[in-house]
Amino acid sequence: MGPTSQDVADAPATAQLLAAILDLAGDLDTPSLLERFVAASTALTGARYGAINIVDDEGASQTFVQSGVDDATVAALGHAPHAWGVLGSIPDVGVLRLEDLTQHPAFRGLPPGHPPMGSFLGAAVRVRGARYGTLYLSEKPGGFDPADEQVVLSLAAAAAVAVQNAQLYERERRRREWMSAGQEITTMLLEGTDPEDVLDRIAGAARAIGSADVAVLALPSPDLGLLVEFVDGAAPGALLGIDVSADVRVHTAFDTGEGMLVPALCDADGVDPALRAYGPALVAPLHTGGQGVGVLLLLRTRGAVPFTDDDLALAQSFAGQAALAFVLAEAQRLRGQAVLSDERTRIARDLHDLAIQQLFAAGMQIEGVRRDHVPDGPVAQVLEEAVGHVDAGIRQIRVIVRTLDDPGATVPLVQRVRSEVELARTSLGFTPALRVDVDGRTVPLGAPDPVDERLIDDLVAPGRANNVVAVVREGLSNVARHARSASVSVRLVVVSGPRGSVTVEVEDDGVGVPPSPTRASGTRNLAQRAEESGGTFSLLRPPSGRGALLRWTAPLD
Repeated sequence: MGPTSQDVADAPATAQLLAAILDLAGDLDTPSLLERFVAASTALTGARYGAINIVDDEGASQTFVQSGVDDATVAALGHAPHAWGVLGSIPDVGVLRLEDLTQHPAFRGLPPGHPPMGSFLGAAVRVRGARYGTLYLSEKPGGFDPADEQVVLSLAAAAAVAVQNAQLYERERRRREWMSAGQEITTMLLEGTDPEDVLDRIAGAARAIGSADVAVLALPSPDLGLLVEFVDGAAPGALLGIDVSADVRVHTAFDTGEGMLVPALCDADGVDPALRAYGPALVAPLHTGGQGVGVLLLLRTRGAVPFTDDDLALAQSFAGQAALAFVLAEAQRLRGQAVLSDERTRIARDLHDLAIQQLFAAGMQIEGVRRDHVPDGPVAQVLEEAVGHVDAGIRQIRVIVRTLDDPGATVPLVQRVRSEVELARTSLGFTPALRVDVDGRTVPLGAPDPVDERLIDDLVAPGRANNVVAVVREGLSNVARHARSASVSVRLVVVSGPRGSVTVEVEDDGVGVPPSPTRASGTRNLAQRAEESGGTFSLLRPPSGRGALLRWTAPLD
């Protein structure tokens, strides 16, 4: 039996439907796919208006793609329709076909300026067994018929498969991006990049890949709290430095290593006021092997599309990889220190047990020969001088042994500070100025008899001296990385007496303290050193009004 006349008539429509389905199947870009779906639905049914609406659990529109309504009218309407009224009556399975949607019992009216609509056809697009979005078609001359229903259901099924493929493709693309970012972080740490720069990169990469408006890194503070130390995105000043220790979501993630999604921070309990300006949030701990390094928060503005479980899984994997990289880098640093310490100990032991003993024996032999066999005269004098040289060599080796145990123990503090200032020339491009004051007197640097330099060593205990050197080093490093200055001054001020103190000041003429800094960790170590020493730390605007003034003060031990 050959084809009937109806079969022949239906052939072009069937071919168009198949072509539309194949066209949808070949598109892996979701926004483009939705536009093609709406266009095919209107073209094959003859509808004037068409749209697909993706809504949240409350029925509020999240994504709306339409055709037929001009841009000016869309702008005048202000927002997409929500899945309420007639639009909320479209079934999960099948279609809703109306000759006149205004006659439906659930019709609530059209907003002012909305084009008039009568005939209506709606159908759900289901992905993985759940409603993904809803197709609306309206204003077909003569109304929609059962054939249009079949066309719409076929297109919806094809669109569902295409959407699922696009989602899988997008997830794989983002997975590769997260993995690449994690590898970059690991490489930076193992190459010895400054940890602050690495943390800054973590926040920036996470915000970009996670499609967030703001990324925040909360790190543990000396008092076991959690402070926002890095912010990437808009208005970082409002978030930088806030204490999120009381936020149960953040603290739970840090303690347990389990991340979570927050539908809307603006509606959540126990949220810092600065975070209430945001909607959807993703909390991912930097956690590995039971050790917490910090917590990553990705934030989107109010009303934005929520984060998904896939987003959480990918971000949490990235955060865990970053945490592991930090732990490995720290282990590598400690191993290097241990190897260096062991080598110093071995050299010190060999010098003490071998070189000193051999020199001592040689000195005893020379002294015995001089005393018993050489009368007074030039030869005896030479032998006596040789004994003196041996004794001096023994003393020098003992000094070297002590230096190997503590490299800074025998080097005067002023000399160590001068070395840090001179080393900063490489990163700054010039040598900073250095001034040292003791009890109001300026110490002449490089004097033949540095009595004041020795006085400083008497006043500043070795432990405090190590802190002073570290503060000078970190202060100059911060200037080199951030200040873009043309001159830098370092001042070391020592005041003796019962309430004696040591103060380090690093002043530059660069860009100054930014009004909206993106990180607080750049000075966190300095503040922690001051707190541990019972002193203070501040970052100020200098009297000149240009640049920044770092001031670190601690009592004398």
